[in-house]
Amino acid sequence: MRKLSPALDRWLARWPTADLPRGSAGAAVTIVLREGHKDVEALLIERTVREDDPASGHVALPGGREDDGDATTLATALRELREEVGLGPTDLLGTPGLVGVEVASLFGLKVAVFAAALGPSPTPVPASPAEVAHVFWLPESALDRVETVERDTRFGPRAVPAVVHQGHVLWGFTYRVLRQFFERPDPPGPGGPPGPAAP
Repeated sequence: MRKLSPALDRWLARWPTADLPRGSAGAAVTIVLREGHKDVEALLIERTVREDDPASGHVALPGGREDDGDATTLATALRELREEVGLGPTDLLGTPGLVGVEVASLFGLKVAVFAAALGPSPTPVPASPAEVAHVFWLPESALDRVETVERDTRFGPRAVPAVVHQGHVLWGFTYRVLRQFFERPDPPGPGGPPGPAAP
């Protein structure tokens, strides 16, 4: 297996190659990393706007809810990665590491979070138009530019800390998971810790 570069190894080496049995979490996501021109970058999606989807229009990590056919949480993460952005296990450098389980409070869901590096020759990354409107890469340094935006939460409209990158608004669950993953402390002042989470 190809060795990770030092830039990617810094963020990925600490996570064990592990899995959780089915039912340990109601959903799973994958933090896919690559080396960009200046920073390590994370793959994100912006969900297609649909009336029946409470995560409609949100920026998110590729992932989704557990299916009956998923034997483990990693199986859920890999299936969703394939369905949403066309990446399979052979497009990654090794088996994704288990970062942990986080709560997406907007849905009352436990979400298993995995992380892996993009391989040297991945297949193209097409979006599944039924689920994904846009696919983009977020540089790690973008997480340092936090601003306050108003978003609809389960408590109604609320000002929440967010990162806005190329018109995409990252907030809630995905904002919190990526800031924890990249070891960014909560911003001081009125932005404060993230509000209600949302995938």
